[in-house]
Amino acid sequence: MHADWPIVERTGEFEVIRDALQGESGGCGVILTGESGVGKTTLARLVTAELGGARWVAGTESARGIPLGVFAHLVGPSASSDPVAYLSAARQSLLAEGSTIIGVDDAHLLDELSATLLHQLAIDRAVHIVATVRSGEAVPDAVTSLWKDRHLLRLTVDPFSKQQSVELVESVLGGRLEGLSADLMWDASGGNALFLRHLVDGALEAGTLRESNGVWQLRGRTAITSELASLLEGRIDRLDTDVLTVLQYLSLCEPAALDVLVELVGESAVERAEVLELVRIVREGAVLRVHFTHPLFGEVIRRKMGSLTARRLRGKLVSVLQAQNSGTAADRILIADLGLDSDVTIPSGDLAVAANEALTLANIPMAQRFAQAAVDAGGGLAATEPLARALMWQGRADEAEKALAGFDPDRFDEVELVRWGLLRIGNLFWAVGDAESAQAVLDLVAERVKEPALALIVTGVSSAIALFTNRLDEAIALSDEVMGSPLASPWAVEWAVFGGSLSRALSGRGDEVAALAEKAREAERVTDGLLRFPAGFGEILALVLPGHLDDAEKAAQNYLDFSSAGHYLGWALSGIHAAEVTVMRGDLQSAVTRLEQTLAALGEEGAAASWSYPAFILQVMALSGLGLSDAAEGALAVARDRFDGHVAVFGPSLDVAVAWQAAGAGMFNRAAELAVAAAGNAADSGQFAIEGEAWHLAARFGNPVGADRLAELTEVLDGPLIDAYAKHARALADSDAAGLDASSDELYRLGFTLAAADASAQASIRHAEAGARSASVAAASLANRLAAQCGGARTPALVEAAQPLPLTAREREIANLVAAGLSNKEIAERLFVSVRTVEGHVYRACTKLDVADRAEIAALIRGGH
Repeated sequence: MHADWPIVERTGEFEVIRDALQGESGGCGVILTGESGVGKTTLARLVTAELGGARWVAGTESARGIPLGVFAHLVGPSASSDPVAYLSAARQSLLAEGSTIIGVDDAHLLDELSATLLHQLAIDRAVHIVATVRSGEAVPDAVTSLWKDRHLLRLTVDPFSKQQSVELVESVLGGRLEGLSADLMWDASGGNALFLRHLVDGALEAGTLRESNGVWQLRGRTAITSELASLLEGRIDRLDTDVLTVLQYLSLCEPAALDVLVELVGESAVERAEVLELVRIVREGAVLRVHFTHPLFGEVIRRKMGSLTARRLRGKLVSVLQAQNSGTAADRILIADLGLDSDVTIPSGDLAVAANEALTLANIPMAQRFAQAAVDAGGGLAATEPLARALMWQGRADEAEKALAGFDPDRFDEVELVRWGLLRIGNLFWAVGDAESAQAVLDLVAERVKEPALALIVTGVSSAIALFTNRLDEAIALSDEVMGSPLASPWAVEWAVFGGSLSRALSGRGDEVAALAEKAREAERVTDGLLRFPAGFGEILALVLPGHLDDAEKAAQNYLDFSSAGHYLGWALSGIHAAEVTVMRGDLQSAVTRLEQTLAALGEEGAAASWSYPAFILQVMALSGLGLSDAAEGALAVARDRFDGHVAVFGPSLDVAVAWQAAGAGMFNRAAELAVAAAGNAADSGQFAIEGEAWHLAARFGNPVGADRLAELTEVLDGPLIDAYAKHARALADSDAAGLDASSDELYRLGFTLAAADASAQASIRHAEAGARSASVAAASLANRLAAQCGGARTPALVEAAQPLPLTAREREIANLVAAGLSNKEIAERLFVSVRTVEGHVYRACTKLDVADRAEIAALIRGGH
């Protein structure tokens, strides 16, 4: 185990204990209660170490039968056999030591005579006492009366909060803990400090807790140390055989339906386990289910169980579940999961069905396990198809392609051809990034498939591919063809919604997407569970781009809620939805944290990473908005490297990110020029919503050249945001300070906090230029408050308002780059101008600022920040 685990501050509890030991609580001390491992003893010893003069004893199971055993080493031997005389001698000997504080750990284990001595010391106020008692244990009456009669203050020590647990783990690991992994650790440890420590050390030893791109991730089954296992085993070893059998079944199948356990072991055994607080029974809908009271019990039980016993018990569970024949997907998946490692055989067809249902629930590793077993049992295409889908989602595109390429499409009927062909198209296009080969397979399938319902699936996939190759009008037309047919299957609908939703959102027709999203939710009951996340990106943008951020946040949360704790791909993809909202709100630090974890979880390859391309764009924007120019430049290099024809739809958004990166690097004039260029590129591809965003960004960066076009777009785009954009740009173009104040208010009302801060910053400058100093100060103060809400954002408008200088836009831009440490040659290369031009601007800036050289320019600029 790691030796150096830090102490988590419990300031409130610390002060209560200290006051009690100094006689300020009305008694003579304090008794701490709480579960084993929550930190009672650590906290108590920290206080007594500060106060000094403490002597500690500890109750133990072995000393419980020895009269006054716990104090024996303090009071010395006694020849008296009279308990009263023995107590008196012990008391005198103990007080002669001169200790002012007596600390008693595990006071529930005291023998009766020791408990009586402690009680007498408390009544007489002879010393101050601090004691710990484990919750749920039998406690001697003399100890109980200490707090009941108010001799000692009783203080319950609770487990750590989730935030405290995360901070503790991160301090030990020396890095950020992934949010999903934090949830898993919190669920497993319950905030218990001892359990958390052993869980982390066990996971590190097992290799299931590892670092990826600066983020620590927990993957696989929870692992614990042998030391913690031995601590928990002590409670388990004393159990009756019937109760132990309940726990064994539950460790293999948690949660288990109550009626299943009762059929296997009987009602009395389950009830006994509940009375002993080893399990809890919870109603989940119409079913009563049994859970461990603590998740780590299951791990301990499994460690002690032999493989033959486990196989036999799983087989019995399978037999009962099959006999009940509930017909639910959950039970079919459970039967397959238990059956693979049992003494019964599951048919390959049942395994293939369970694999498809696991994919629907986005449990990709489980789907792969079932499908691989079905393939090994000779399941053919019915088993290979879910296997390839699972491999594709996990970034193992080459393995998926190899599995699919082994079939001869000429031997397929139309149903088989669609199943094989469309999966291969998806793998080639999104996972491999080979758009040309994907199109060749699509053409083959489209030519051969004549059955109308099957042809609609092909049309739906064609819509999604048209979307990603940035052919928005075609994507919408193909989507409409599917959605208008009564023959459309769930798979056809899902793909058509994928293609049609994002196309409409980018085109500025976001209000049309809600109906499509509702259709998708119906289809998602049978399609791949992970497919809903990239398809859902259109739903999110259809709310964000028109300006409905609150609704977008709720929708993003729905996707996060679907991604259960073990499904890290769904969790990561839903993180992109949430990051889109936080970036547009301007909560940049939260966005950076989320995107860092999202990209680490997705890894480097695969369809999931390909469909997550927006995460790279959002990362560039967030880092740039915080002024983290080096990190933003690195993120932009990654985004550019990954850009290709299969993600062409994100080209205009990438152009916007390029403008953000230039701004973050201090090239404000260049950033505005890039934003203008991004607007033109977006318009050329029909992405009018992105065009509007780019024109507004140019205005935020100081160039309102798009004001007239934004006014035109108010007649084209859905939602209230475009109107706010147009008014902001027009006010800036007209140097209308009051109009900029109003624009800030409107943008803030819509939830676009950072954009509102920029408008206020620009208003401050215009008020100052008009001689309205009071209004200028008020606008600047508002801009600063709003920027603080955004994690300390640094945009061109905020920088200019914070340090007004008598420079042109180009001179200010070059002065910022000088302050960043760039040479004249490096500045010239960045701005695409000559070195001589840069030298001229530096000279004029020195003259206007009344400084001698580049070094003094840099000092002045940096001093202003």
